[in-house]
This record gives sequence, C-alpha cells and structure tokens, in this order.
Amino acid sequence: MKKLYYPLLILTFAVSSYGQTKTNMKEFDPHFAHTVYFWLKNPDNPDDRKAFETSLQKFLDNSAYAKTNFIGTPPQASRDVVDGSFTYSLIVTFESAEAQQNYQDEAPHKLFIEESSDLWEKVIVYDSKGI
Repeated sequence: MKKLYYPLLILTFAVSSYGQTKTNMKEFDPHFAHTVYFWLKNPDNPDDRKAFETSLQKFLDNSAYAKTNFIGTPPQASRDVVDGSFTYSLIVTFESAEAQQNYQDEAPHKLFIEESSDLWEKVIVYDSKGI
C-alpha cells in the first residue's frame, strides 16, 4: 500500500497545481487555439523556473480572454518525431481571433512579458482556427 501512496500523492499535487480544478474549469473552445513554446536561457536553474511559472500562472489567472489553458513541460520522448527541446509549452483557447488579439494587448499579458522575457532565449507561437 505504501508503494502506491506516494505516486498517488505526487499525481494529486501535480494535477491540483497545474491542471484545471472544478472551481476554475472552463470548457475547451475549439474556435481559436494559441500554442506557445518557450526555451529558457537557464532551464536547469530552479529559481528561473519558479519565477517563470509564477509569472505565467499569475498572468493566466488574471486574463479576461483566455478560456482554457494548459502549461506543460516536455515528457521523455519515446519517438524520433517528438521535439522535446523546449522548456515549457502553453496552450490557450479563445472564442475568436479577436479575443486572442485582446489577450495580446491586455495588461496581465504585458506584465508577464515584462517579468519573464529576460528568462527565455526563444519563443515560438502556433495559432490555429478550428475547422
């Protein structure tokens, strides 16, 4: 029983810390998805990682436009086609391209960039409209 307890405890913590909870769960909006990959300058620095995660979560908690969001890190790649070179990924959905543009211009997004842009060396964005 003890062998199962610790992995379940870690999983519960991970989901409650980074996943959607019942109090903040919103329905995935298929109209517009904004996917961002970040490469930190010092990906092995725990202080940089904590600062980035804190700033990103604060931004998402205060965004008036993001409907759903997912923050991730690369898993251990099991196939050659999987690119695990990034440090963090972010997927955010919006009801429209206009809502996504408003998100780009809102104060919490600008504050996130101000607080965190010195931490990353590369950012790639992929936007998609639902079909």
